[in-house]
Amino acid sequence: MCLTGVDYFSTLGYQPGIAALAAISAGSLALSPIATLVLVLVTLFGALPMYRRVAQESPHGDGSISMLERLLPRWQSKILVLILLGFVATGFFITITLSAADATAHIVENPFLTHYTEGWNVPITLVLILLLGAVFLKGFGEAIGIAVGLVVLFLGLNVVVLVDAFRQVLATPVLWSNWTQALGSSYGSPLALIGAALLVFPRLALGLSGFETGVVVMPLVKGDASDTEANPAGRIRNARKLLTAAALIMSVMLIGSSFATTLLIPPQAFQDGGEASGRALAYLAHERLGEVFGTVYDISTILILWFAGASAMAGLLNIVPRYLPRYGMAPAWARMNRPLVLIFTAVSVLLTVIFRADVNAQAAAYATGVLVLIGSASVAVTLSAVRRRATAQIIGFGLVSLIFGYTLAVTFIDDLSGLRLGGLFILAIMVVSLISRVSRATELRTERVELDAGARAILDGAARSQDLRFIANERNEGDAAEYIEKEREVRTETHLAQGHPVLFLEVTVADPSEFSDVVEVRGVEIGGHQVLRLESSAVPNAIAAFLLYVRDTYGQRPHVYFEWIEDSPVEAAGRFLLFGEGDVPPLTREILRRAEPNRERRPVVHVGG
Repeated sequence: MCLTGVDYFSTLGYQPGIAALAAISAGSLALSPIATLVLVLVTLFGALPMYRRVAQESPHGDGSISMLERLLPRWQSKILVLILLGFVATGFFITITLSAADATAHIVENPFLTHYTEGWNVPITLVLILLLGAVFLKGFGEAIGIAVGLVVLFLGLNVVVLVDAFRQVLATPVLWSNWTQALGSSYGSPLALIGAALLVFPRLALGLSGFETGVVVMPLVKGDASDTEANPAGRIRNARKLLTAAALIMSVMLIGSSFATTLLIPPQAFQDGGEASGRALAYLAHERLGEVFGTVYDISTILILWFAGASAMAGLLNIVPRYLPRYGMAPAWARMNRPLVLIFTAVSVLLTVIFRADVNAQAAAYATGVLVLIGSASVAVTLSAVRRRATAQIIGFGLVSLIFGYTLAVTFIDDLSGLRLGGLFILAIMVVSLISRVSRATELRTERVELDAGARAILDGAARSQDLRFIANERNEGDAAEYIEKEREVRTETHLAQGHPVLFLEVTVADPSEFSDVVEVRGVEIGGHQVLRLESSAVPNAIAAFLLYVRDTYGQRPHVYFEWIEDSPVEAAGRFLLFGEGDVPPLTREILRRAEPNRERRPVVHVGG
């Protein structure tokens, strides 16, 4: 909870100030607690139930993205995932850079440090990001240990500030009456008040960050000894407890901080350049509890804001290896943490330089990333409810989807910087993924080869003749006449002598968008012809993997026979990349050449026609 909470709880460093500024722009600072209450209600009755459902349906760290991936077939699902990963990158990277920049702002604005640090925002932010990367290069265990200490310290100090603030409010009843009078004079009816709060709500959506990270890092959640990969019931239960505990703690803190800052801080202090700008609770800590306590509070805020990027980094390290390498859209080393940490740190450094470590300049991009992820999750759980015909959930989650859709639309209308940044990430991911997939297309791309009893019997019988020869066939009718004609053509065109017995080899492409899979082989006999039928994501890769399997299993060097195709090489290459077919003979030979450098052990490819 603390690892994901450093992002979620750290928003207390700036959320009360954002709520205050949004309320002031809507007409009255008094609106801030009501708008925050709306945020809390959406959190508890919208985001929390939604992500508890995501935790149940996606317990292996894939997040809500995997739920949407399962809704679409083949390439459509892959493209959708790549687009969503672009917004994941937007949200997580901006979490790292914005939080570090806000930590820097607290350093620069501290009365003891401002004389020495003024104007050094960018260098200080870069140092904080590099330190975060260094922590993750060291390991996850160190990151979790730091997170626990920071969250306990930060929340404890916030409790002290809020208790002192409410003691002052209780001792000064006029503060409460002034607030209620301000609400009454600014909004003539409860309906007008609710309407104003709903209009302000999109600007408070940053307070919803952390939920997606909570489900992405689910593999780190301890489950029961009886948990299985297919049914990790204990992990799911504990992850839902994690989400609920974090949401309840944060809801109490958000409401309390909003009331305290609204009632005790003058409106002008929230404006840009004001003493409470971006640091409302820190302002109260200094004003009410002294400079020493205020500086301790600043230090805790700086540390948790700096380390808020840890939850984002953890999320990236969990989610990227789950998708891109599996799609063949990243090299194998992308499954390892340390190279990814270096890349993610470099991207964060670049974004910090581009945004000049300006918190306000990154706010819209942050909100866009957060809202796209939450919005996609709401759609995923709604569609899941439709499939299960759960009427109550369809209505509830559908309403939540509308709320987040409205919030995202308002964010886009207000500022398109987040959409533009997300588009750049999507473009970068698409280009890099395409280059990687093309460059890796001639790998074996096979996890293993599995034979049914019929296939095993056919191969065992053929191996006894010490002459394993296969004719590759693209099945049409699949009757005896087809195999008779195919054998005649291949023997003529490849000069295969009549004395050599042959088996037929056919490949069915199941899902060409998958990069690697299990090659399943079943054996059938049709009109006296023995046929091995393979199912895989790509024809030449499956044939190559099968031939190598036969060689290793039976200790014999197999031969495979093809006919040349009549299509254009360019068209064939495109069909191979998109549909797993194409110019099979040369591709099979190239895959075998890369997989087995020794020509004396490599299966033999014959082509004629």
